Order: sequence, then C-alpha cells, then structure tokens
Amino acid sequence: MYSTEGEAGPAYKAFGEMLKRNVVAWTSMIHGYILCGDVGSVRRLFDLAPERDIVLWNTMIAGYVETGDMVAARKLFNAMPNRDVMLWNTMLNGHANNGDLAACELMFEEMPERNIFSWNGLIGGYALTGNFLRVLATFKRMLIEGTESPNDATLMTVLSACARLGALDLGKWVHVYAESHGYGRNTYLVNALIDMYAKCGTVENALNVFVNMSTKDLISWNTIINGLAIHGCGADALSLFKQMKRAGVKPDGITFIGVLCACTHMGMVADGFSYFRSMIDDYALMPRIEHYGCMVDLLARAGLLVQAVEFVNRMPVKADAVIWATLLGACRLHKNVDLAEVALHRLSELEPGNPANYWKDVARLKAAMKDTGRRKLPGCSLIEVNDDIVEFYSLDERHPDSDEIYKALDADLVVFEQ
Repeated sequence: MYSTEGEAGPAYKAFGEMLKRNVVAWTSMIHGYILCGDVGSVRRLFDLAPERDIVLWNTMIAGYVETGDMVAARKLFNAMPNRDVMLWNTMLNGHANNGDLAACELMFEEMPERNIFSWNGLIGGYALTGNFLRVLATFKRMLIEGTESPNDATLMTVLSACARLGALDLGKWVHVYAESHGYGRNTYLVNALIDMYAKCGTVENALNVFVNMSTKDLISWNTIINGLAIHGCGADALSLFKQMKRAGVKPDGITFIGVLCACTHMGMVADGFSYFRSMIDDYALMPRIEHYGCMVDLLARAGLLVQAVEFVNRMPVKADAVIWATLLGACRLHKNVDLAEVALHRLSELEPGNPANYWKDVARLKAAMKDTGRRKLPGCSLIEVNDDIVEFYSLDERHPDSDEIYKALDADLVVFEQ
C-alpha cells in the first residue's frame, strides 16, 4: 500500500495528471482503495477529485457503509446534491445490516422514490433482527400500496418469517403467487417453501413440493429429510436418505442431523450408531455438538440412561446445556432420580440463572426461582386470525379484546364442566 501520510503519496503523484479530468478513473481508484479497506485514502481521493458524478458519490458512501461507519456515510449522504434511489437503498441497507431498525424505518419513510430493493431492504432488516411479525406486516403493506410487486427475494424472506411464526395460510398464498408469477422453478424459493410447510407441520405439502421439484440440491434434500424426521416420519426420512445417496448427492453434517433424529424417533439405537460411524468413516465428517446431542437423545429416549451418561463422558467436546437438559427430561420420564441429580447439577453449573433447570417437583421449582430472583418467561402462542398473526402470552391482558376473550373462555369452561 502506498504511503498517504503528509503530502500526497506516490499513487496520487503518478496518476495526478491523468486523473484530473477523468471521473471514471477517480471512481476506479476509490473503489480499489475501498477493497483494500483503506478508508482514509479513499476520503482523501474523494476530496481531491476535480469532478464528482453520482457514481463517485455512491461509491464513496457505499465504502463507509461497507465498513460500518454509518455516521460518516450519513454525513456525506446529507451533503450530496442529487441522491438517486440506489443511494437511498444503500443507506437503508446499511442501517438494516447494523441492526438500527429505527434509522432504517425513518430512511424508508423519507425516500422520495422506492423500488423493489427498498422494500426488500426494510423487510430484510426486520428478518435480520428477528422481527418476523413486522416482516409480514410490511409485506402486506407492500401488496396494499401496489407500487412494486414482490420478487423471488421478497418471497423467500416472507416464507422464512411464515415458517418461524407458523403462518401457514399466508405461506400457502405465497406458494400460489410464486407459481402464478413464474418463480416456481427457482430452487432457492422452492426450498423455502419446503421449509415453511415442514415447520408449519404440513409435512404432506412439504413432500409434494419436494417431489415435484425440477432441480433438487443438497439444501432440498436436507430440508425435507429434517422436516420429516422432526415430525416423527422417521421411516420416510431414512427412505429419502437412501434415495439421496442413489441420486449421487453427497450428504453433509446437516443431513446426518436429520438421519440421527429419525433414528431417535423410531428407537433405532443400533442403526443410529451405524449412521453415526458412517458419517465419520464414509464421509469424513467430524461430528459437531448437535450430532452428539442426537446420540444422547437416542440413548436417553430408549431408556439407556447409564449408557447415555457414559457416552457424554467419552465425548471429545464438552456437553452443553441442551444435552444435559435432554438427559434431565429423560430421567424425569424414566423416574431415574439419581441421574437426574447429576444432570441437574451440571445444568445449574452451565446456566445458574435459568429457572427451568431446577426440577424435582413444583415446590422445588418455585423455591429455586425465588432463591435466584429469576422469573420463568411466560409461554407464548401465535395464531392466525383474519389474515393476521396474533401473539398471546400466558395470563396476557395486553390484547385490546382480552376482556371478551376471557369471558368467552370462562363460558366455554362452564359448559365443559357441566
């Protein structure tokens, strides 16, 4: 890298005359310094430029955005005489990628002109920060305003939100929309459809979408195998795994999570260990904590609690809270108090403030919660009502119609008791 301390470095001197009136060359030079991460030199070049067109401004601001310096980007953005929609989108996406949703929303509302990338930037920002209800609300607003039509990227983000929220009806609408607008052959979008149907519990729909795919990639196979396994369709998952190998698709670690999960639900301990060894010996895949967790769950569900603990002790990685919670749940199911105490002790070490780790009976749970000063998070349910997603917490009174809802529930309870 040329020195830029003091007077202009050799790069400036060598190209000075050539660059004086060539804005394209200035832009290329600035872009090169951006790629090298030298923002200081980039700004000096920008300030020395005898002429600045919109591309040069965009390049400079995008450089600040890429390095996460949104303060400098916004300052330069405000100083720019003419701002096009691409630059607005650059700023919007910069705020979204930095998790500043308030600035992202303000930028979106201030835009004099929006295109599909503007909507996707805002929707993507909500998805990135886990605000899936806002993803769906903004998508519906987009449809209502009707100035832009969703593209495949929009639909993929919305399908992911539907999968997280269990918004099956909207997911089905997206499916129909995708088919009618020619997105049905987009492998990534179809994979998102399979994932949405599987996570919403309609495994038959997920399987139908998979079977009718024109092109299947590794993600397609992984999504359907894991979806089937999670919902207890272990035999179908293992059958598809065999088909996958016959099709010449090489499985990866995610594939084997689904395979081991299928064995767990079917109680196939010997087969589970066989697949576990195959993953290592046949595919040179090093097991991760998730694979070890599947094996512990496989043994624990089968009632082989002693073997499960021995397996944990032989693991080359330290068992996490999920594994010990799995063992604790199995001990509760199989009434093994001694091993439950071991699991509870390890859980308390890993997550000393988590009240869900204190199990023996209700009185002990309450006492432990009182001692630690922690409260258990209330249960939350999501339900689709009139094309909208409604959130309900245990003993929730925030809903505007909560009085009528509780009256209706009380009336149903009286009828039930009679």
